[in-house]
Amino acid sequence: MDKFDPARATGRVTRRGALALIGGGLAASCLAAPARAAGYPERFITFIVPFAPGGPTDVMARVVAGPLGELLGQTIVVENRGGAGGNIGMGAAARAAPDGYTMLLTSSAIVVNPSLYKSPPYAPKDFRAVCNLGASPNIFIATPASGITSIADLVKRAKAEPGKLSYGSPGAGTTAHLSMELLKSRAQIDIVHVPYSGAGPAMQAILGNQIPLVTAAIPPAFPHVKAGKVIGLGETGPARWPELPDVPTLVESGYPGFVTENFQALFAPAGTPDAIVEKVSSALITVLKRPEIKASLAKTGFGVVGDGPAALQALVDKEIPMWRDLIKVAGISND
Repeated sequence: MDKFDPARATGRVTRRGALALIGGGLAASCLAAPARAAGYPERFITFIVPFAPGGPTDVMARVVAGPLGELLGQTIVVENRGGAGGNIGMGAAARAAPDGYTMLLTSSAIVVNPSLYKSPPYAPKDFRAVCNLGASPNIFIATPASGITSIADLVKRAKAEPGKLSYGSPGAGTTAHLSMELLKSRAQIDIVHVPYSGAGPAMQAILGNQIPLVTAAIPPAFPHVKAGKVIGLGETGPARWPELPDVPTLVESGYPGFVTENFQALFAPAGTPDAIVEKVSSALITVLKRPEIKASLAKTGFGVVGDGPAALQALVDKEIPMWRDLIKVAGISND
């Protein structure tokens, strides 16, 4: 029998001991996630909004942050990280620790940008769906001076004068821009795109009669439609917008299946524990059911959706190829 050698024994781990250590480590790891989730949240939570303050996504985040924080027992901090069409903020959120303390509240840009940019700093698989908060259709508007009062008028004018009409949008690759490109494809018309640096400048341009047509999300447009300063030709929701009952949908205007909405949704970094995702999703849905929250969001042009992780993921899976195909057909790129 070999003699016991203290020098050789120091730091020595047997196969059985190694397996025990590994097993113990795995067990501790498996127990740690539920433990963290059970005590969650223990500190403030950051919602990264990948756009500038004052925009639709920022407004949505700030409407829900207060009441959600009260329900969870911790403060929700809204952090704006705008730039590159939302890519900067979405990239930062994708790299965040999957512990539930940094989440991403973003728009449909999350499903559009992977097809719009060659090398975005994130991929949809980098996120877990948490909750679809709300959605806003896009709307086609015209100046009274244009003489265009409906989608049919728009198509008729564009076919009579191909390439002579122009329209403004909040920017290349926005869902508003892509909605007009979809109409151009469906109606076989040629209209020149004039991208602006946001919905605000686009609204200023049409209100100043600098451009006859604009397509934008409903929130920045509907006060001007209600005031009669511009004409609502059609909107891209599944039903007429309650605040604009006289504006028909594109489906009603003769384009079956023409529904494009700009959703606002919450995502968590991939790897975030199920229990945390479910806790935040459930609390957020509870907040969104409150009448005062629904009223506040309606005033900003949003309809409450309040769908959980499974429904949001299904929406993401549906819209990624939809926008990819349209972007490819239209030959659009932001690189």
